[in-house]
Amino acid sequence: MYKDNYPKKRYKLTLDFVDQHISKEDEILDLGIINPLSKLLNQRGYKVTNTQGEDLDINFDSVEKSNAKVISAFEILEHLVAPYNILSKIKAKKLIASVPLRLWFAKAYRNIKDPRDRHFHEFEDWQFDWLLEKAGWEIKARKKWTNPAKKIGFRPILRLFTPRYYIVYAEKN
Repeated sequence: MYKDNYPKKRYKLTLDFVDQHISKEDEILDLGIINPLSKLLNQRGYKVTNTQGEDLDINFDSVEKSNAKVISAFEILEHLVAPYNILSKIKAKKLIASVPLRLWFAKAYRNIKDPRDRHFHEFEDWQFDWLLEKAGWEIKARKKWTNPAKKIGFRPILRLFTPRYYIVYAEKN
């Protein structure tokens, strides 16, 4: 099911979390362009469509016009300058979203070669919870997990014990 270059642990835990909280009958609008995770969800029987690469900080048409019952936002909200704006515009009553957590021992992620591939935010769990609450969402379930690095050193050892990813299932108040 997973290709060798997919983050197997993250995808498996994300798919298991989706299976626990989302019905395959519910249409899903995934924020972000088609990606390996949205493809895996489709292969698993979910009805997933994606946004088209528009700037979700200023263009909310995709969520305002969508009739999807669920919005998913896997590893995208940290790239937005103001994720509150799109979260507050969502009409769907269900949200499943994951973000990388801030690591005290590492700087925020930044790909120098691709200006779109950087994190404006790396949240602590309470900050992400607060953001969702302020945008009108009530968290019903949450999960965290680590992302061990296959390297030697102090930071790779810390990654064995420090949660890196956070996923929530929330419903609109």
